Amino acid sequence: MTKKGRVFSGARPTGRQHLGNYLGAIKNYVALQADYDCVYCIVDLHALTTVEDTVNLKQNIFEMALDWLAAGIDPQKSIMFVQSMVPEVTELHTILSMVTPLGKLTDLPTFKEKARENPNNINYGLVGYPVLMAADIVLYKSNAVPVGVDQAPHLEFTREVVRSFNYRYNCNVLIEPQMKVTEVPKVLGIDGVQKMGKSLDNHIEIAGTPEETQKRVMMMVTDPARIKRTDPGNPDVCNVFSMHKIFSPKADVEMINIECRRAGIGCVDCKKLYAKSLNESLASFRAKRAEFADKPAEVWAILHDGAQRAKVIAAQTMREVRDAIGLPNLGE
Repeated sequence: MTKKGRVFSGARPTGRQHLGNYLGAIKNYVALQADYDCVYCIVDLHALTTVEDTVNLKQNIFEMALDWLAAGIDPQKSIMFVQSMVPEVTELHTILSMVTPLGKLTDLPTFKEKARENPNNINYGLVGYPVLMAADIVLYKSNAVPVGVDQAPHLEFTREVVRSFNYRYNCNVLIEPQMKVTEVPKVLGIDGVQKMGKSLDNHIEIAGTPEETQKRVMMMVTDPARIKRTDPGNPDVCNVFSMHKIFSPKADVEMINIECRRAGIGCVDCKKLYAKSLNESLASFRAKRAEFADKPAEVWAILHDGAQRAKVIAAQTMREVRDAIGLPNLGE
């Protein structure tokens, strides 16, 4: 089968993934494998811009790899690796920084957001984060990047960097990546207000035990206007119902949609049903994850093999980059 092109995507190693990660990125990673050559990277260098304690970094990389593999990323179809295992990315990052105006970096939404979150740790790496991101994408000659609409400015920045490099050095070495818009459901946390995330402790881990999952689900906020069990609810504003529509059987969704509105089912029972459906939906994933977790050497071997395959592409790109600039290549 002829592939449509090469896709690149990366994610910071935050350890075990939650439902927001799964619905917003991982499911899409798996689906893209059918039509594209996929390069999926655990971007550990990016993580260093905001973390001060790296004692859990290697374990977080391992946990993320387990979730990706168990969800269906196939190392025979895709290249899956750890960013720092291919050091060419840091060389390209340095080179691309030479064609990037500082003002452009400080104006990006990502920098402003991270600066607000980490006012006491606004480091050089944080400012240059988008340049490293651009290096990630173009190093592997990726012509498509799956992003949500809210991430469009960051990809456009990469496209501008590519144009600047190719113009300055009168070449067409770097590929200007196209945005592949993905439908990303808005996954709210258990508070029903904020986006699901670990920093807010409002997440539900996909690798949790059934008991842990049920405990977190039972903490979820439902229709805030429904005070008593006998009050009619409004599923349209209920975060639990939005998750039912993704994970529960159609018959359950239809029943809840009717019974909630006439107080035929209470929020507690609604959440119990959701916990049951969620655990059933994740059962196969969790079984596969446990199998991989029992073979850590095999998981690291997959990551090392992916890095070697990625390095072949990276080395060729850097030879072309050096030639375009006029830098010597090793062995010349």
